[in-house]
Amino acid sequence: MDGALRVTVPPGGSRAGALRFAQRHLSWALRERARLLSLPRVPSVWTAGTMILMNGQPTPIELTRERDRTVARVGSIATPVDESAADLRPAIERKMRSVARQQLAAELHAIAATLNLRVSRISIRNQQSRWGSCSCSGWISLNFRLIQMPPSVREYILVHELMHLRQPNHSPRFWVLVESVCPDFRESERWLKKRGRTLF
Repeated sequence: MDGALRVTVPPGGSRAGALRFAQRHLSWALRERARLLSLPRVPSVWTAGTMILMNGQPTPIELTRERDRTVARVGSIATPVDESAADLRPAIERKMRSVARQQLAAELHAIAATLNLRVSRISIRNQQSRWGSCSCSGWISLNFRLIQMPPSVREYILVHELMHLRQPNHSPRFWVLVESVCPDFRESERWLKKRGRTLF
């Protein structure tokens, strides 16, 4: 995160309207930016010993030798790495995305089944500002970093996106639907606000 402020204009919106919106909310945006920039961040370069979150728990990166190759392990995730690599992050994040494809899809389908909802397609992405999205056709995209969050926070995000299949907005009715499945969703929102950006 570089601290830049960005205003996204929705379909049908105008540049003038976006500028008025930005001016009205500038003081809040500046406070929020200062708060986010003050949060502890994971080092951009990952090496042996770097602590990263896995399932909400700080977990060290460990290097081991297995069958004449070097393996990086973070909790249950393991992947071969080049022992001369200065940065293990690209290799570990590739493996995390692979694990996320299976894990998040399984978790999303399981929750959808209990709610009698149908997901048309799931994609796992490397989003830099969103945890998930849901299209009107039922296509749900999820950030692979969800596997780093506490299970309760991850479940909330999955439920959040699934509820957009019933209510494609953030109206009061939408939040009633979310709360009916995740009564403690506000606690997850607080975790995301406090810790979410540290995953990038």
